[in-house]
Formats: sequence, structure tokens, C-alpha cells
Amino acid sequence: MPDQKRTTILKGKYVTLLGPELKVGQKAPEFSLVPPHNRVELSLTTKNVLLGQSSGRGRLISVVPSLDTPVCDMQTKRFEIIARDFPDVVFYTVSMDLPFAHARYDTTNDINTMLTLSDYRDGSFGLSYGVLIEKLRLLSRAVFIIDKNDDLSYIEYVPRIANPPDFNKAVSYLKKLKK
Repeated sequence: MPDQKRTTILKGKYVTLLGPELKVGQKAPEFSLVPPHNRVELSLTTKNVLLGQSSGRGRLISVVPSLDTPVCDMQTKRFEIIARDFPDVVFYTVSMDLPFAHARYDTTNDINTMLTLSDYRDGSFGLSYGVLIEKLRLLSRAVFIIDKNDDLSYIEYVPRIANPPDFNKAVSYLKKLKK
């Protein structure tokens, strides 16, 4: 039986996603992502952010194709507001945008509670979390919640890139982390 390709919908057309479809209960894959930086050439010497650095805490990872699009902008701002109600949870937004675009976005939009991170170097986050769009080298929209033991406790792969994630469901799972 041949492998079934995973897809998402972009502008009415199916696009192929690379990487595995993660399942609740699995260990969250480690990642190494570039933090915001005003000059992309300096990001080569910047220390990357690793999932393991926040072990022992709950984490929410909001994945967006690009911070410079309306739905991604809304998603990032909404999770920034939600993050303020969950000080014990680390919030990340991940995209393929360059680190200087993240720095500009954070400053322009007062993103102070969550950390925006870039997967631009090698797409390894996208591959290991199953959200890298083949041929486009963008990330598909998704939300991952990871518990303090590094287990995936909530996953939403948004089936249409133009649609936002289910914020209410994500908040419901964040509340479970507090218990």
C-alpha cells in the first residue's frame, strides 16, 4: 500500500505537506529555531531557541505561513493576548519569515509575551512537525500544545490555510495544563 500524502488547502488547491502527522501523546520533536534579530547576518551568531530550554513548562506553538498576511497577523496577535492569561506557559509563533521580519513585526505590534521564531534556515521544524509545504517552503497553519513532560497534548492542523485555528479549543487545553 503506497504512502498517503498529507495535504492542506491553499487558495482552493491541495498542496502537499512534508513530514509526519504528529499525534497527541507523542513526545514533541526537539527544535532549534532562530529568534528575532534586527540584522539577518547577525542571526548567524545568535543562539537558537530550543524546545528543551522550556522543558518543565507548558508550551503553545502557533504556526503561521507568514506574519505579513492578515490571518497570520490576527492569529499571532490573538495568541499574544491569550498568553497574558497563562504566565506559566511559553508561547511561540513559528514561521519561515526571516529573523529581521520577526523583529520588525514584534516591535510594530507590541509582541512582548510570546516569542516569534524563524525556521528559515533549513525548515527542520516544519519537517519534524509535519507542516512544511512542499515546493513553497512555507509552513502550514497549525497549533501544538506541549505539556511540561514534553508530550503533545493538543494538535490542530488547520485544513485550509486561509482559516484561523480554533482559539477556544486551544484555550480549553491550556486550562487543562494548569491542573
